Amino acid sequence: MSEPTEETGATGAAGAEEAPQSGGERRVRVVLVDDHRMFRTGVQAEIGRTDETGVEVVGEAADVDQAVTVITATRPEVVLLDVHLPGGGGVEVLRRCADMASDPERPVRFLALSVSDAAEDVIGVIRGGARGYVTKTITGTDLVASIFRVQEGDAVFSPRLAGFVLDAFASTDAPPVDEDLDRLTQREREVLRLIARGYAYKEIAKQLYISVKTVESHVSAVLRKLQLSNRHELTRWATARRLV
Repeated sequence: MSEPTEETGATGAAGAEEAPQSGGERRVRVVLVDDHRMFRTGVQAEIGRTDETGVEVVGEAADVDQAVTVITATRPEVVLLDVHLPGGGGVEVLRRCADMASDPERPVRFLALSVSDAAEDVIGVIRGGARGYVTKTITGTDLVASIFRVQEGDAVFSPRLAGFVLDAFASTDAPPVDEDLDRLTQREREVLRLIARGYAYKEIAKQLYISVKTVESHVSAVLRKLQLSNRHELTRWATARRLV
């Protein structure tokens, strides 16, 4: 995990709370979902010392299908969920786990943990059912505190991100979502972001576990739906909307 930054202090309705001083009394079972193995290893090392933190990591997953399988098998109390995942992204995990999330007796709650601070990503997973969203600049101590807050049913956000949600759900002057972006499927959005970040087609295919031909088809569909001519225009379009 990184050094403390402006994000050190995830907030909810009542402000940040201190992480438990020991795991002796409080316990929470957690699944880590992120497509970067080294990041999962780092999070596990940082928060998974159960006797100290109270957090027990009961499973890990690197893509949507693995996530649904592991979550179904382990029924954790909290899932740390990356937004950008092979197989449809965090929103697809939320969709396929909706029944478990709404279980009145044993709800599985989701906390998004992502490098992205784009408003579209934040709003997308919150609309999908996540209880909060923190960025990967958060410290281990604050992440543990956020996990317990989510377990208890609170909403938790890194400070700067809470405004995105308030604007999206409270504003009556502007639509909460981008109509152009709404025309794209989840997979097309994933391809769009990777193209805008400068990835080659072969790299995108490897990242998303699809063929180069499928990548080309998705790019063509995105260009057609957005009425753009080439990947340079696409990159400018995505950058203007802070999707990169």
